[in-house]
Amino acid sequence: MGYDIERFVGYVNEGLLCSICRDVLEDPLQAPCEHAFCTACIHGWLVHHSNCPEDRQVIDVSVLRPLYRYMKNDLNRLQLHCKNREYGCEMVCSLESIDRHERECEYSQIPCSNAGCTVQIERRNLDGHLAVCEYRSRECPNGCGYTILSAEDTQHNCVAELRTELELLRSEMICRVEEAKHEMESRLDSQRRHMVQKESVLQNEIEELKSQMSRVMSDVRSLMAAERQHRQELEQAELEKREL
Repeated sequence: MGYDIERFVGYVNEGLLCSICRDVLEDPLQAPCEHAFCTACIHGWLVHHSNCPEDRQVIDVSVLRPLYRYMKNDLNRLQLHCKNREYGCEMVCSLESIDRHERECEYSQIPCSNAGCTVQIERRNLDGHLAVCEYRSRECPNGCGYTILSAEDTQHNCVAELRTELELLRSEMICRVEEAKHEMESRLDSQRRHMVQKESVLQNEIEELKSQMSRVMSDVRSLMAAERQHRQELEQAELEKREL
């Protein structure tokens, strides 16, 4: 939708009006047939139609272009009242600068910044409202450190609040201790399993070494027996040699 033509001061050229909503162009686009539209208006029109609403020439979104520069300049120079005129703002400025003014206008209706408050108030009165808003928060004057809402003043009990926080901290500490305990037990179990596996591997290696040692000793005894047999045979051969 465009800008309400009733807000403008003086004459507005027909060529600066949207061909669909008939208000002053807002964020304008132009078709090849040179008819101009608000972006929102022509996009909405083309959802259900495929032609220009003025001369019925076939168009689609791809052929739409920005407004001619001279038309854009004429549009930006138009003078209009602030949208907050009904609230007391008397500002009249160019269309080019109206958005900037309205973002900062002291008569703009803005929401209260306090959580839970639904009041809409003029920007110029916001500070006064915040000073008395029932949803405003402040630090407890008794020194407990809690932030309280004005509506909760009569219900706030420092001792009860601190006791509740202490219980929460105690519960959190217990949970953390339990988590640390479980983690340590898990690590010890893992290390214990690793040590058992390592012990089993070492035991198998020891048994294998014992078996190898037994075989070596058996071979040594066999060699020693063979050596004694060989020595006896040599001695027998030496006796026979002497007898001969």
